[in-house]
Amino acid sequence: MIERNFPVREIRLYASARSAGSNITYDGRDFPVEEATPEVFSGLDIALFSAGGSITRTLAPQAVERGCVVIDNSSAFRMEPGVPLIIPEINPHAAFAHKGLIANPNCSTAVALMGLYPLHKLFGLKRFFAATYQAVSGSGAAAIGELDRQTRDWASGKPMESEVYPHPIAFNLLPHVDVFLDDGYTREELKMRNESAKIMEIPDIRVSATCVRVPVFRAHSVAVSAEFDQTVDIEAARRAISEFPGSELVDNTENNEYPMPLYYSERVPCGVGRLRKDTAFENGISFWVVGDQLWKGAALNTIQIAELLHANGLVGIGASASRE
Repeated sequence: MIERNFPVREIRLYASARSAGSNITYDGRDFPVEEATPEVFSGLDIALFSAGGSITRTLAPQAVERGCVVIDNSSAFRMEPGVPLIIPEINPHAAFAHKGLIANPNCSTAVALMGLYPLHKLFGLKRFFAATYQAVSGSGAAAIGELDRQTRDWASGKPMESEVYPHPIAFNLLPHVDVFLDDGYTREELKMRNESAKIMEIPDIRVSATCVRVPVFRAHSVAVSAEFDQTVDIEAARRAISEFPGSELVDNTENNEYPMPLYYSERVPCGVGRLRKDTAFENGISFWVVGDQLWKGAALNTIQIAELLHANGLVGIGASASRE
């Protein structure tokens, strides 16, 4: 927020009672952490929520009742009717009809659609298959520590112990992100299907996803094969990607240039490459997209939604800013 010069008069940080009383220092400034209660939202313009679903379901409606616009990064309200699910580069118009609550999409969905949506605008999307390669930071700080510890243990000949994941993640792949559902898909895979339909406004879109946790610290990657209504043209597809805000084309295989998570950590745009005609679909394109799931897949997208609202005069001065 500070790095993007968001127009804020005052920033307030709220957390659970356990964290209240601590301080967070950023850019030479100390920000005290207060306990989040319903009363603290009175007089605020925007609240950026990044708590668990149960906390969000309790506090977010109470914040809205007090006149605060809530932009929520959890999955609590994403599929609720009347709650906009927003990626500003894709469906900004939907945010303008908010009723005090706006949802931020799942990280893998956000990254995938930064490559897929420009092609949908050009050729008309019918269906797509996606395989995700999701970094461990998506599971939190404990998962980062687990990958680091297991890598060191393997290098020193020690047994690799797992606490965060059911199996070792170092030098391994886990085709298991979130809980399994009755149909064999995971909840993460269901999110990609349902959220893609809502964001792109294609209610009958057909999606099949396999979400995989990989031994990468940061930035998710997604391999996508998509079928379209119209005949596809790869050069036109490349132009569409390169001209789409928030994405950049990295597609020079002759020089081994393609997006990689190592080079898209802590970067604003998502990288799209390996564009080619899909040999299984009559009108198909396969591609590879990489993005920082902690930025575009979470915090950055949340702030971009706040920027969108502010630029269109739909909120006051800024995020968690006092009106007093």
